[in-house]
Amino acid sequence: MSTLTTTRTADHPEEPGNRPEWIFSQTPSKPHATFDYDLAIVGLGYVGLPTALAYHHGGSRVLALDVSERRLDDIRGHRADLVETDRHRLDVAENDERFHLTSDPAMLAKARAIIICVPTPVDRHLIPDLTILKSACDMVVARAVPGQLVMLTSTTYVGCTEDFVQKPLEARGFRIGVDAYVSFSAERIDPGNERFDHDDVPRVIGGATPECEEEAVRVVSRYTTNIHRVSSVAAAEMTKLLENTFRAVNIALANEFADICSTLDIDVTEVIDAAATKPYGFMPFYPGPGVGGHCIPCDPHYLLWQLREQRVNAPLITQAMTEIASRPGRIVDGARDVLARGGIALANARILVVGIAYKPDVSDLRESPAIEILSGLAEHGATVGFVDNHFAGVRLPDGRLVDAVIDAAGFDADLILLHTKHTGTDLTWVRTDQLVLDATYRDSELAQSRVI
Repeated sequence: MSTLTTTRTADHPEEPGNRPEWIFSQTPSKPHATFDYDLAIVGLGYVGLPTALAYHHGGSRVLALDVSERRLDDIRGHRADLVETDRHRLDVAENDERFHLTSDPAMLAKARAIIICVPTPVDRHLIPDLTILKSACDMVVARAVPGQLVMLTSTTYVGCTEDFVQKPLEARGFRIGVDAYVSFSAERIDPGNERFDHDDVPRVIGGATPECEEEAVRVVSRYTTNIHRVSSVAAAEMTKLLENTFRAVNIALANEFADICSTLDIDVTEVIDAAATKPYGFMPFYPGPGVGGHCIPCDPHYLLWQLREQRVNAPLITQAMTEIASRPGRIVDGARDVLARGGIALANARILVVGIAYKPDVSDLRESPAIEILSGLAEHGATVGFVDNHFAGVRLPDGRLVDAVIDAAGFDADLILLHTKHTGTDLTWVRTDQLVLDATYRDSELAQSRVI
């Protein structure tokens, strides 16, 4: 492999705050044998850890990096939230020298490919928060060596890979497609869903150059051959935004139909299930208490944010995201109305929420509607509690800590609000004289009331 000269250009004198520009002395050769690891995964959350395990399962030498020692301790202590398949893979990987957990960014230089899998949330104003992603990209670019592929998988705006990876690498003197390779291939992981194996879900790949695309395909092919190529990094970035915006719009539509069906005294779940018998032209989406997790509540806002900068309107997407954001408030209103029909004021009510994770069978509170619902009920004076064996307690936005209720029957709730039903959730303690509000729209036998 060729070496780097440390000759600084005249246009970039060394001074405080001015990043040095390095120039390659010659075109690097293909340095496969010089790397200790086939790839490094940066960020070991709900996407990064399963991705690292999938690559290891496919035979790769994997460097698994997270800057949080607490997260690494949770992984080593088997406290990470994983589906059963990945739990088994972790058992195998931790005893294999081809899988190495670390928090040391210096080790990134030992991996031929670096795959960035970090969160891209939005702030409380629904503005993209790129802090974590920018920090991860800066860390990777600063330690890049000739011959490496840098692949971004985090959902973000169109052009982010160029802004955060490609241009900074070029500023260091790398020739993209020659000295370094850049690509985007969004993650497609559904936490807690064991129906779709990570290895079988198609991966969409876009490269900064044809050479970058080929290098990215070679890396991703280490664990799956189900690959779909697109013409550019931008097309790959937009593909991910379309996927989750599509879901957001359809969930908003399902919630609206739920309200319509409630007004007309029709079971919306029965209607959706009936429509889903059509073998073409329909895909079922179901209403609920709101949308949680990292994707649907956040990703479309990256597109809307970018469009606002371009002075482009997207009224359908905007309205869908407005509806999704307002859904937890509708649940609070529904709880108040159900209680009122029972002659109980919300301010005097005891309300027990069943399940607070954003979806069944995961220990994940990210963007969970339950947090906003609990907070809204408490702000109206209700005494709130929850049952969910995945959590011992939850802190509300105002700083208030709500502990899990150990004795659900002893809570003596005036209203039971079904938010998330994990597999095996026990509801035998519910009395026939208790009001039940089914925000899941899935428990018609238990619930006497649904959102109005």
